[in-house]
Amino acid sequence: MTTLRVATYNIHKGVQGLGPLKRLELHNLARAVAALQADVVCLQEVRGWHRRLQRRFQQWPAGDQAQALAPPGFEVAYHANALTRDGEHGNAVLSRWPIVAQTQHDVSDHGFEQRGLLHVTLAPSGAGAPPTLHVIVLHLGLIHASRQRQVQALSRYLAQAVPAEAALVVAGDFNDWGERLHEPMAALGLHTAPRARVPTYPARWPLLPLDRVYVRGLALRALWAPHGGHWPRWSDHLPLVAELAWQP
Repeated sequence: MTTLRVATYNIHKGVQGLGPLKRLELHNLARAVAALQADVVCLQEVRGWHRRLQRRFQQWPAGDQAQALAPPGFEVAYHANALTRDGEHGNAVLSRWPIVAQTQHDVSDHGFEQRGLLHVTLAPSGAGAPPTLHVIVLHLGLIHASRQRQVQALSRYLAQAVPAEAALVVAGDFNDWGERLHEPMAALGLHTAPRARVPTYPARWPLLPLDRVYVRGLALRALWAPHGGHWPRWSDHLPLVAELAWQP
């Protein structure tokens, strides 16, 4: 294997609809994740637990939602970012390869939004694969100034936690509808596909490229989002899929 596929998906806490029309979509999301055929899946807005919804939906998983979404044989890393009165939610990584390390780093910018990044180190296999692959999944804030400071926090974290020569993927929901973060990410050596603009939000009529995959020490060959079918029903975002290649 000289290529790999990475997907990022904001699953909207596994629930869609409002009020009495609210429905649990986890069983469909599990099929969606499998259909992506990705080696690594980065998830945002993943519930660890939620007392009220667990009482409402009999099909709520016994563990965190990430475990319920993982294809057979995949390893799972999950960590909460936000704690609310009824539960918690955060980021997760599902990996075809062994997870050899996992770290959570708080990048909250103010008291109204609890944000964090989840960093996992993988041991990939296959032709051309390096000994380790670093994957960081994040969900940035709703205010541009906050996102700028969170990218600065990411920069400080990378400087002390990820070797400069290591293969690195940073993926997630950047909330960057103005596409103003490409330049500060490039200053960190992180790039996406040239002139890439893949709208993923809102899922029913995708207009905004909120979800991103940036890489360092890897080649990004293609970037796409699935359309049609039931994808708009399962979350308010579409998943974003990146086809990558190892670099010698």
